[in-house]
Amino acid sequence: MAADPDSLRFYVDESALGIGRTLAAARTDTIHVGHPLIPECPLGVPDPVWIPAVARRDLVVIGRDKRIRSRPQEIRVLRDAGLRVFRIGGKRDMPTWEWLVRLVRHWDQIESTIRNRGPGPWFYVINEAAVSELDVWQY
Repeated sequence: MAADPDSLRFYVDESALGIGRTLAAARTDTIHVGHPLIPECPLGVPDPVWIPAVARRDLVVIGRDKRIRSRPQEIRVLRDAGLRVFRIGGKRDMPTWEWLVRLVRHWDQIESTIRNRGPGPWFYVINEAAVSELDVWQY
């Protein structure tokens, strides 16, 4: 299934590229780093470059970056850009399939969060049992 440029809603960053490619194959509203519909975000693009580019397109981010809270400069860029983020959480590494199962299991709550929260910035973590807001804005 090809992404529809007029209905894009989600961007998957490089930390979850396998998930991004899978979602882009299954959904018309999802692209990922390196996707031809977002040429300003090639593979390897630094976070401070892709964050504002994705925010300008009003896309919701899905990622797995565990170290985001330890990078205050990137948190400031994320906040200033008004980015909306869902991070797939977990203490251990898992195959892409297991991350995807977790994401799909919580998809209704993800959609509800997007509807109810509106514009960013906001940051949620998708854990095995729940989707919860994470306070990353102390920087």
